[in-house]
Amino acid sequence: MDRASQAPVIDIGIDEADRVAIAEGLSRLLADSYTLYLKTHNYHWNVVGPMFNTLHLMFEEQYTELALAVDQIAERIRALGEPAPGSYAEFAKLSSVSEEADRPDANEMIRRLVEGQEAVVRTARSVFPATEKAGDEASADLLTQRMQVHEKTAWMLRSLLA
Repeated sequence: MDRASQAPVIDIGIDEADRVAIAEGLSRLLADSYTLYLKTHNYHWNVVGPMFNTLHLMFEEQYTELALAVDQIAERIRALGEPAPGSYAEFAKLSSVSEEADRPDANEMIRRLVEGQEAVVRTARSVFPATEKAGDEASADLLTQRMQVHEKTAWMLRSLLA
């Protein structure tokens, strides 16, 4: 390949090894977020019972927010020069959020979504050391925003079970 067709070297003040490490962490966050998106959308479709309307609307707000978030996470991975995972197979390998095939009742849906929200927070928090080491404020800011959203959502869901 001639020089004119090669992509320029990424020079954003973060060395390649650090960019790769951060992108790997963000890939896990993307997989967790996408799996939680799918679970939340599934529960939106299938929730029944006396809290149907409340949960149906709440789950819709949550999966809509997650749909926007996965795009932001994937774009940050790309900005770091790495490919973003984008298949169910890749997400299954990377995600710490479990996927279930059963149809739980509304309270169990809420409990499982709390677990999923908290799993995403733990994954986001685990990436911080790499961002701090590299001085990657952009990725750290994204992680902070994601943790705030997921911690608040977990709190709101837990409140329904109190």
